[in-house]
Amino acid sequence: MEATVSDSTVVPTAHDDVISWDYQADVVIAGYGVAGASAAVEAARAGADVLVLERSGGWGGAAAMAGGFIYLGGGTALQRACGFEDTVDNMKTFMKAAFGPGTDDEKIDAYCEGSVAHYDWLVEAGVPFREAFYGEPGWEPRGDEGLMYSGGENAAPFKDLVAPAPRGHLPQMENKKTGERGGGYMLMKPLVETAESLGVRAEYDIRVESLVVDGDGRVTGIIAKRYGSRLAVRARRGVVLAMGSFAFDEEMVREHVPHLLGRPGSAIEAHDGRAIRMCQALGAATTHMNAAEVALHVDMQLVARGILVNSSGQRFATEDTYGGILGQEVLFRQGNSAFLVMDENGYESAVATRSVMARPQPTWVSESHAELENSMGLPPYALTTTIDFYNRHALTGSDPAFGKKPEWVRPLEGPLAVFDLRNSTSGFPLGGVKTTVDSEVLHVSGEPIAGLFAAGRCTSGICSGGYASGASLGDGSFFGRRAGISAAANETPAV
Repeated sequence: MEATVSDSTVVPTAHDDVISWDYQADVVIAGYGVAGASAAVEAARAGADVLVLERSGGWGGAAAMAGGFIYLGGGTALQRACGFEDTVDNMKTFMKAAFGPGTDDEKIDAYCEGSVAHYDWLVEAGVPFREAFYGEPGWEPRGDEGLMYSGGENAAPFKDLVAPAPRGHLPQMENKKTGERGGGYMLMKPLVETAESLGVRAEYDIRVESLVVDGDGRVTGIIAKRYGSRLAVRARRGVVLAMGSFAFDEEMVREHVPHLLGRPGSAIEAHDGRAIRMCQALGAATTHMNAAEVALHVDMQLVARGILVNSSGQRFATEDTYGGILGQEVLFRQGNSAFLVMDENGYESAVATRSVMARPQPTWVSESHAELENSMGLPPYALTTTIDFYNRHALTGSDPAFGKKPEWVRPLEGPLAVFDLRNSTSGFPLGGVKTTVDSEVLHVSGEPIAGLFAAGRCTSGICSGGYASGASLGDGSFFGRRAGISAAANETPAV
């Protein structure tokens, strides 16, 4: 094809300016991660000819490198097999409280109401889950257990809001290694194999650059590049964008969520925000662009048995909650500064468990609170006062300040160890293009942009502020399916 666009432009190309099409399909999907794979499966099952364009040399994206949690509930077969009761209403209540503020309640309602069926869909596609529960604090099981609390459901304040239920569903994989082949890989592999069995085609090493739009404003294709050559790809029914977040676009991060500058996590370089900017070039709305998931890089087995204090020596959260909640608190409200204080009994108890991380070494150890305060740069008596208050109530197993569960509350005695957790966070953006529950991309006017659909981290999904492990893969796969269905059902344009 011939084109006059530059390497960096996201300005759409007029349909009539495309001289010839290098590829054509009913539904064209940009990105072969979990959202793209799920969209491909459903579009193909709906009878559409499907083509997936992937920037890298193979399928998987960030999903294949992830730990692999899928946030599901409402009474899945796995939950029941592990002895847990859950309801759709309880799941809705928790998500609207924990994933806000400003959640898209229509999306959460649809997600919760369809959660059991979505689990069954994944199993039918070949995603394996071991019927075993992992009840220890941590980012993920070290073994292949299939179910875990992954969002703070069983910690204050949520444990008193509704009956807690674990909703972190983890695909089974032996000898897993997160970041290479973990639960995310075992989610992606069967989905791609299912797509291939349905006749889905894929073209790799293709960098999507902009959209093609007809005279009525309908999206009819994609302009891309492979090995320096430009390509035009025709979408007879619709385009689905599933290209990831803007975690690796420094300009967008600086503008929308500057706390994440220099600390991207759980993303890949292909998450450059291009899908969002392509949609914005058509007048698409975005939302919650300042929201982010944040990981605190420390073993949660340690954290639950100690106390977290800030640069003033004060506690600021219940330590037995989901690590993402602690990460957001540290980065957004504590100046990315925190210290973990433990005693020897707590430390030895933690490292004796099946912890995800290797045995860590503390930054400081001392029997003197004053010496620790000085080493940590705290004012005199700041840490001493915090420990005295905590210990006084810990004698009776209570935590009136933050509501830590009694099983983790005990006085800190003898020599104390301190882990310096300053600048120990990373994360990725949660905001993106605004979409309907059927994954239609919305114009700033509130109307869908004809022929354009999106799912995954390039959209603003079920999380608008808070997060739970598994929300991205759950949201991406669930609304990816809806994107594929919607695109396949779209009327074929006359052009």
